[in-house]
Amino acid sequence: MTTLDKTTQPQISSLAKVWQRTPVLLKAILMIALVGIVGANGIGVISVLLPGPLSLIAMLAYLFLYWKFFSGSWGPNKTAETRKKYFRAGSLSPRLWKWSLLLAALFVLVFQSGLVVTFRLIQFPADLFAQGFGFESLPLWMAWALILIAALSAGLTEEVGFRGYGLVPLEKRYGPVLANIIVSVLFVVFHLNQAWSLPLLLHLFAAGLLFAAFAQASGSLLPGIIAHTVLDIVNFSYWWSDIAGKFEYQPIAITGIDLHFLVWSVLFTVSGVLFVWGLGKVKAVRLQS
Repeated sequence: MTTLDKTTQPQISSLAKVWQRTPVLLKAILMIALVGIVGANGIGVISVLLPGPLSLIAMLAYLFLYWKFFSGSWGPNKTAETRKKYFRAGSLSPRLWKWSLLLAALFVLVFQSGLVVTFRLIQFPADLFAQGFGFESLPLWMAWALILIAALSAGLTEEVGFRGYGLVPLEKRYGPVLANIIVSVLFVVFHLNQAWSLPLLLHLFAAGLLFAAFAQASGSLLPGIIAHTVLDIVNFSYWWSDIAGKFEYQPIAITGIDLHFLVWSVLFTVSGVLFVWGLGKVKAVRLQS
């Protein structure tokens, strides 16, 4: 062993001991901050350093490397098994995939219909949702490419951070229900820096609960990543920008109860009930597999 090895080994051991003594909740918060929030900001840094179409390739490469490392496929062998466990790595049977994808579609419908109903009950705060992405000034293909990559980044990093590296160790310490609640509260807290979060605190908490329940039922992060990505494609293109259209409906206090409100209320209720039923179905299929 060289002199350098002798001096670095105690330092590594000391850091490991400090990490082992750190409370599980604090470790989960740090994991979420590092893996989820910092990870999600990677594409933002790339967009600043490499403006233009070249940034799209770099962003995709970054997300690919992120996936490979945090899933335990690449990186140090010493931590590979832990990273696979936190990533909820494992194969899904074709039948489980079918039911999980159906549940992912229901999740998107629940959340989006919930937004529509909400903003028929209260005024849509368009000024809070204007994120200044600047998509409107870009060529349409570039705007959609950025939306797709940004949605994929949010879906991947937030699910890995919150429902993977944050939730898995908390489940072992507190059980699945309490761990779900804790991570869902943290999901809200980490979004409080967004101007649009105040009208949607309940929505964020509910989304956190459902995403966590989805991961627990399916035993995988993959269906949740897909659901989260599709959800944010709609969010970024419609609610946070006008690329896919603009919400111009007034609250029912002004217009009265109309067909639009009734249809979306029914969609919200039915999809919500089906999603809860689907969670049980997905879990049953996973256990059978």
